Amino acid sequence: IHYRELVGVTHTTAELIEMAAEVDVVDGPNDEGEMFERPGKLTDALPKPYPNEEAGRSANGGALPPDLSLMVKARHAGQDYLFSLLTGYCDAPEGKPMMPGLYYNPYFPGGAIAMPPPLQDGGIEYEDGTPGTISQQAKDVVQFLNWCAEPEADERKKSAAQYMMVIAFTAVMSGYYKRFKWSPFKTRSITYLK
Repeated sequence: IHYRELVGVTHTTAELIEMAAEVDVVDGPNDEGEMFERPGKLTDALPKPYPNEEAGRSANGGALPPDLSLMVKARHAGQDYLFSLLTGYCDAPEGKPMMPGLYYNPYFPGGAIAMPPPLQDGGIEYEDGTPGTISQQAKDVVQFLNWCAEPEADERKKSAAQYMMVIAFTAVMSGYYKRFKWSPFKTRSITYLK
């Protein structure tokens, strides 16, 4: 996802230009053939949480964090699955041993997940005063990931309405043309008597 794709969806152009400029992006090579850092632009991709896979594994107990941007489409009832996964952390039931570094989540296959609970109550302050509960944060994250899976979905739906109007107009005009073209043949009378 690039900053430009968020224009009009989550922020204004000016806000996104300011947000992108806060991030240093490695670019180049320059005239001497060396890479350099520059302030981000709208055309740059959102920064990744880790510089490479090894850093991601190191920060997460050896497990590479999954890319959840397509998980909504990859799973059956993907939005419900992600919401349940984000809000479903709890203590393991009696008799269920948990290995060190794993957390119990009944919505994850096997029940043991290496990702610690990513959301906490009050973890974010909403500008409109909405309480920052785990449930509200999970809903927002799931909606954003759903949009990331298909950022063109809204535009596709608008285009589909236009296409349907064109198809309906074409069907009406085809029917009218058919009646106009065949009306002489349907209204003539043929007689074999003299």
